[in-house]
Formats: sequence, C-alpha cells, structure tokens
Amino acid sequence: MCTEAGNTTNGLPPDATGHSDMPPNPPDKPGYSLTFHEEFDAPTLNKERWLPYYLPHWSGRERAASRYSLPGKGLHLHIERDQQPWLPEIDGQLRTSTLQTGCVSGPVGSAEGQLRFHPDLRVREAQPPMRLYTPRFGFFETRLRAVPIPGYMVALWMIGFEEYPEESGEICICELFGQDLSPGRAVVKSGVHPWSDPSLREEFYADTFAFDASRFHIYAVNWTPARLEFFVDNVLVRTIHQSPQYALQFMLSLYELPQQLTVDAAQQPWPRTACVDYVRGYQPIGE
Repeated sequence: MCTEAGNTTNGLPPDATGHSDMPPNPPDKPGYSLTFHEEFDAPTLNKERWLPYYLPHWSGRERAASRYSLPGKGLHLHIERDQQPWLPEIDGQLRTSTLQTGCVSGPVGSAEGQLRFHPDLRVREAQPPMRLYTPRFGFFETRLRAVPIPGYMVALWMIGFEEYPEESGEICICELFGQDLSPGRAVVKSGVHPWSDPSLREEFYADTFAFDASRFHIYAVNWTPARLEFFVDNVLVRTIHQSPQYALQFMLSLYELPQQLTVDAAQQPWPRTACVDYVRGYQPIGE
C-alpha cells in the first residue's frame, strides 16, 4: 500500500529531514489554466485519457497490457510475478506497466510506429490514430512515489505523437531507478532525447537530492517554444535551451529492468508497485 507519511517531522517543514511526503500542490496555478486534471479517483481508468498498453503496435495489446489498480485515490502501477515480457525477441525480459495518452502506427509488417527504438521493429498489430491528450507546450507535473528496489524504474515522459517520423523527440520529466534511491538520497534523471528529430540533441542530466523518493514528491516541466525548465518539489533545477516544436503524448511507466535486478531485489514481496497521486497539464492564460 502507498499511504502518505505525515507532512511535518519534529516541527520541521515537509521534507526537511528527507523522509516526509511533499504535500500536493493546489490545482489552481496562477497565470495558467488547468487543461488536464487526473487524480485517478474513479473506480475505473478513464479510457478517454489513458491507453493502458505500452507501444502496442510493436507487440500487440495482449502482451503490452499494463497491470494497475485504482484504490480510490491515485494510481498503482504494478509489476506482478506472472507478468510476461512485453517484447522478448527484441527487448529481452523487460517487463512494464505503462499508460499512454496517444497511439498511432502504420500497417502490419511496416516499420511505421511510435518510438522505433530498434531497427528490427515491425508493426504486429496496427493501431488507429488516438489523440487522447497530445499537447504542444505547457506546464506539466506529477506527484508520485518511486520503487526503491534495484531493477525497477518509474518515469513520466513525453514522446512525439509522430504524425511525421521526425516528430519523435522525447522530454523526460522524471526518471527514477531503484538502485539510485535510499532513505536519504535520490537521483532524479531528466532531459531531452532526440530519437529521429534532427533539430534536437541528446541532453540528459542526473541530479541528486537529499530526500526519500519512495515518499511522494513532485516532478514538473515548463515546456515553452524556446526552452524546458525542470522542477523538483516546486524548485527550478535546470533549464535546457532546446524544445520540440510539435505535439507530444504522455507515457507514465513502471519498468522491471532484468539486467539491474539483484538477489535481494528478487526476494522482495509481489507486486512491485509505483504510486501516482496525480498528473496535471496547464496552458498559459492568453496563449
């Protein structure tokens, strides 16, 4: 279960010791209108916002299906003992539970599909265009708890919808690997990956924070036409002076990375669970 810790410790403000939850931000954000507000407070997943499959064109929806639960507030993404690898012939034994807000592909047998990360990928199950939430610029944030077990990674990232193949850039809002987490230390990775976009260059960073990322923390990006500003717990961490110029979709993911699993990790109870409190998207008022 992913319950919240108290928001103060020994009279100190939240996270002053690194072991408390960062309180949620209010939904209202001065200067912005809230255009995507997902608190995961319904008994079933809102299929008008989320597709519960990971890049289903490459593997088919059955193998790409996510494991998750909705306890009444927030989303629990699971890796379960009996879950199968999503694409073993190309991606090895990697397992994932991912929700995404868009999907499109070419016909079966073609190489036309989102996030073509390997040259041997071919469409196995054609996907009709689905633009559930594909913004172009804005402010986006999530509040989540990572999995402090080596071999597990949680991420909120954005990829090009790929109306054209070169519109494939990635903005990684946050990426947290279990082996980089401890009760008083967390490495948060973020940045830009170009994939097939010639206008972007690889620019990824790893920043270390004195907090426990298995507690709730807030990760955000302000995506403008000229730059990307990355925030952790409402503090500006880094500015990147490049920016995709086309619509992106969201990917909310929990991965099991077999090459990073340890003997101790294998003994942890099932399921392995990441908890997401909310995902929000904003647009500047007047733009």
